[in-house]
Amino acid sequence: MPCHGIRLRPVAPRTKLSHDSKNEPWPTKPADNDMTNPSIDDALQPLQHDVQRLLGRCLLRLQQYERLTKAIVAHHDISGPAHALEAIRAARIEDTATKTLGTLVGQLLGSYVITAGGDADQHDQDQPVDVISFRMRAQLSLSAEDYARTQDELRDLVSLRNTLVHHFIDQHDLWTVDGCRAAQDALTAAYTRIDQHFEQLRGWAEHMDQARRLTAEFVQSAVFRDLVVNGIAPDGTVDWQAAGIVRALHEAAGELATEGWTPVAEAGRWIAKQHPEQLPAKYGCSSWRQVVHESRLFELRYRDVDGQRTAWFKAREI
Repeated sequence: MPCHGIRLRPVAPRTKLSHDSKNEPWPTKPADNDMTNPSIDDALQPLQHDVQRLLGRCLLRLQQYERLTKAIVAHHDISGPAHALEAIRAARIEDTATKTLGTLVGQLLGSYVITAGGDADQHDQDQPVDVISFRMRAQLSLSAEDYARTQDELRDLVSLRNTLVHHFIDQHDLWTVDGCRAAQDALTAAYTRIDQHFEQLRGWAEHMDQARRLTAEFVQSAVFRDLVVNGIAPDGTVDWQAAGIVRALHEAAGELATEGWTPVAEAGRWIAKQHPEQLPAKYGCSSWRQVVHESRLFELRYRDVDGQRTAWFKAREI
């Protein structure tokens, strides 16, 4: 990655003292602490430029780390009414845009990175109950020991970032050969640490993105539709209260009932026209009477009609 040199130029004091007011002689160089001054020894200047390059490399990697952290914090947990999800996502992106790395790491820990058995099963208490809402949440669950270690390592990274940005020039004498070489060693070690954290974070982001893709594929599948619309779990178990065929029976009863009772066969014919996808076989049943019986949500009685035994049903009172 191309890297532009970063000039380190401490600001000299503006106030000048005259020879009359001070017995000390003037500095022999007009700007001894200016790394860009041509009078600096030729052997020192290449070292200073390399320090600039190494520092710039660290800062660029830190910026990459911050950007990826913002993306994870903004996208790992999105919830709300279906019609407002895009606005909620945009608001989360805007909220993270101005956060510092320290704040972002604090949000990452305990929200995306959690301890095993943490808040993964927390119920949504603040979601509206009168509209359809969705939630997509990705989390990385660690053992208590790994979580504590990760927490310490991320806090050390924040401290390293603050040192590089605010205090590096105070900790290294960049106007001597030995000082520059010590700074080079420190920056090389710092980049190694930052890069290791970045690769770890990139792995987390890739896993989160993979989970989102798999979730999107599942949501578009027939299995998901059966689960949500028809109450049929992937293993074939039926949640009868959520079953689409039960809703269809209630609709048929609303159209066909006489004194609260509806002929099962007539309801089946009505549903075949209105909801042709709702068939007993879909729910593991061989007949409409078996659906009524298995659901346990209807009363089932038999009457003689024109000499034939006919099944009738009505909804149980709850």
